[in-house]
Amino acid sequence: MVVIWLLLVNDFRWGSLVFGMILAVLIPALIAPYWPRSGALRAPMRCLSYCGMVIGDIVVANIEVARIVLFKPRAELKPAWIVIPLELRSPEAIAMLSGTITLTPGTVSCDLSECGHALLVHCLHAPDPDSVVTEIKTRYEARLKEIFT
Repeated sequence: MVVIWLLLVNDFRWGSLVFGMILAVLIPALIAPYWPRSGALRAPMRCLSYCGMVIGDIVVANIEVARIVLFKPRAELKPAWIVIPLELRSPEAIAMLSGTITLTPGTVSCDLSECGHALLVHCLHAPDPDSVVTEIKTRYEARLKEIFT
């Protein structure tokens, strides 16, 4: 929040830094009662490794999507709508999974089932939809289950 505050102010001054730190403490404390079921992080340090993995995946996916767009004939593309069954139940973990999928080029999470047990994902090129489901569940969902309780 401090960084966001400094970006909003658009000028670094020590007073702005101190005020940003005060806001970073006060705002979460004031709005905490309105978040009755906040997901607890069981392994917060794993968040850093998860973010590093996602950044690496985004770089690789950018290259793959560029290769698909530039060199693969349209007739060979196999876009697909894929339903990912979810074991995650925490809204925060599901939002993080959905965001991860959407941030990764070539995939977009489009809808969450009403009961919250399945995620609809569109893939730019998925010759084997089952492998996409397996990859998302093992690579992302399993790690998010370790991070969130």
